[in-house]
Amino acid sequence: MPEDPQNHGPDLGSKKRPGVPELWFKDQQLKHAIFKMQLQSRDPKTLTIGEDPFSLLSDETLSLILSKLRISQHSSNSLVCKRWLSLQSRLVRSLSLLDWNFLESGRLTNRFPNLTEINLLRACFQSYGYSGILLSHKLVSIHLGSELGKDDGFIGKEGLLDSHLVDRGLKLLASGCPNLRKLVLINASGEGLDFVAKECVTLQELEIHCCGDTSLKGIYGFKNLQILKLVGSVDGLYGSVVTDIGLTVLAQGCRRLVKLELSGCEGSYDGIKAIGQCCQMLEELTLCDHRMDGGWLSALSYCENLKTMKLQSCNDIDSSPGPDEHLGSCPTFEELHLERCHIRDKRSIKALFLVCKSVRVIVFQDCWGLEDDIFQLASLCRGVKSLSLEGCSLLTVKGLDSVVPFWSELQTLSVVSCNNIKNSEVTAEMAAVFSGLKELKWRPDSKSLLSSSLAGIGIGKRGGKFFRRA
Repeated sequence: MPEDPQNHGPDLGSKKRPGVPELWFKDQQLKHAIFKMQLQSRDPKTLTIGEDPFSLLSDETLSLILSKLRISQHSSNSLVCKRWLSLQSRLVRSLSLLDWNFLESGRLTNRFPNLTEINLLRACFQSYGYSGILLSHKLVSIHLGSELGKDDGFIGKEGLLDSHLVDRGLKLLASGCPNLRKLVLINASGEGLDFVAKECVTLQELEIHCCGDTSLKGIYGFKNLQILKLVGSVDGLYGSVVTDIGLTVLAQGCRRLVKLELSGCEGSYDGIKAIGQCCQMLEELTLCDHRMDGGWLSALSYCENLKTMKLQSCNDIDSSPGPDEHLGSCPTFEELHLERCHIRDKRSIKALFLVCKSVRVIVFQDCWGLEDDIFQLASLCRGVKSLSLEGCSLLTVKGLDSVVPFWSELQTLSVVSCNNIKNSEVTAEMAAVFSGLKELKWRPDSKSLLSSSLAGIGIGKRGGKFFRRA
């Protein structure tokens, strides 16, 4: 390899030599640049005024170095110079937009051309100025106006960007960032969704807020979509109606779905049935604060490959599940999660366990109404291997003793913050179950946790030898 005229080592240049591996060439080029920097630091005369030592590095090599730095340093790196700003922006893959004008001006797509994930949610909320009323939600924090209590929530449609503005921004985004994999948006129309579907063919994850049945027609073009979260209505923020019509359109358009979450959506047996028949790859279904009509549980039998079912913040499971013989079951069910749900209705809980009788994992978390007689219905599921109970304050050891000893395949048990479960009430049958478990997490209340942690160390008794006089 030829030497450079100043005798500073081999002249690597900017072109790759034929027959030289790419990785080796980059490593040698980086070493050559560092070697020149070291020479210039030893002999300041060789460094002219205004010369940038990093100019010796190619854009590809410098990008590789910047990619190894912590995310917290990205903002400071981009302030060094325009070149670093451009290179750092190309490395950004995920972004949460706060200012909608940044998207409409075209600066977002010009600065971040390699985006794969973007969240447009917070930028679509309009602020009413400093009214003194601040609404904080897990989605957004916004100052409210004096006109509250609308039918469609505190913010409603008036607090969101118009659909045509959202569509216009989506067209700019899809044209400039066609490699998007994940997109979170709100109040888009069918036209905007259809344009994104045509431009971003690799999109795999989509989260749509405040989108009704008519807008869901645009979702028909997402052929490669695998994860979808559809939020119809959020109490206190906004409201939109998603019925069986929208669920049917969703099912027919997104046949490759693996995970589906429906939050604040209406519907019934027909909508869930359409999803089960069309989305044959669906493995996980989540219903949050659902407004389903009675009888929807029996439609789960059409979901032939469903493995995980999650019910979150539901006031009712199924108001009218129908006769037990018409419910059917899902043989592939593996996990059932109930979080912050009202489960006082025995008939709906029994129907749920009948449909999910092949389940292997059951999780109850902060559920209201989980009493002993309600928990006894879980004995319909014979093959449970893992049980988790958290925040179930009405459940006692009697309820556990009526179900847990009969699960011969149980391997994992977790009981946390269940204040009515007392250590002194544990029976011999339950103790035998505990001894055969692979994993046991037993913290029913803070007092039991304190007693177990102090056992055997002599602390927590009535003084005795510690305060005995000499």
